[in-house]
Amino acid sequence: MTRNIRVGQQNVRTSFRAGDPARPPLVIANGIGASLELLQPFVDEVHPDIGVVRFDVPGVGGSPLPARPYRFAGLVRLLDRVLDQLGCDRVDMLGISWGGGLAQQFALYKPRRCRRLVLANTATGSLMVPAGPRILKNMATPRRYRDPGYAVQIAANVYGGRLREDPELAHELLHKHLRLGPSRGYAYQLLAGLGWTSLPILPMIRQQTLILAGSDDPIIPLVNARIMRRLLPHADLLIYDDGHLGLLTHAPELGRAVTDFLSRA
Repeated sequence: MTRNIRVGQQNVRTSFRAGDPARPPLVIANGIGASLELLQPFVDEVHPDIGVVRFDVPGVGGSPLPARPYRFAGLVRLLDRVLDQLGCDRVDMLGISWGGGLAQQFALYKPRRCRRLVLANTATGSLMVPAGPRILKNMATPRRYRDPGYAVQIAANVYGGRLREDPELAHELLHKHLRLGPSRGYAYQLLAGLGWTSLPILPMIRQQTLILAGSDDPIIPLVNARIMRRLLPHADLLIYDDGHLGLLTHAPELGRAVTDFLSRA
């Protein structure tokens, strides 16, 4: 069920798939520029007993632009109030790529609300082993979301994995399940992570954590996942044979892995 939730002066478009009320729902923080629809293939593979909360950050998808730019700390407060209105007390948190930064911040700031943490194809922000200059240039604008031909053109080198052999798949993955927001919303997301790093705070994140990392991810080189595994006190690392869009191209396998992790005693 999709609904708009009002938090102060900001409307937040959300989607809530109900699950077993005795289990914490899974909250998903998406990658940069991506609306809540993008990960539908992955959500379909998460066991139906697990509720799923998705949302569009301000300026993305169906959430209107905020009055001013924001930081991750502000998004944590916003998400906290959204969850209050949805009646979600304790939750599990999954963050992919850019959303992994928000997920790490949420786990640190809201330890009583966040039970477990899943970090997919993400890193530690400004202090990380970066992608190459050409890839960073491609990521600096939302053009790949707006221009299907361009998405196919850059897919192999930017996303890696399965898209190296089948770059046309980028058209389906990025444009079939996506609702575009304004270009300024993308810029606000870039600003939210500017200068942010989780590197010194990782040892303070006490939640059980599952790190998912593609073996061929040009955007987030695999070494970043290994660094996070060493610094997070209670983390497991699952490396799968694919690229940055593994939650889509490996949805059945990773959906089962996340389900199993969240179902542990």
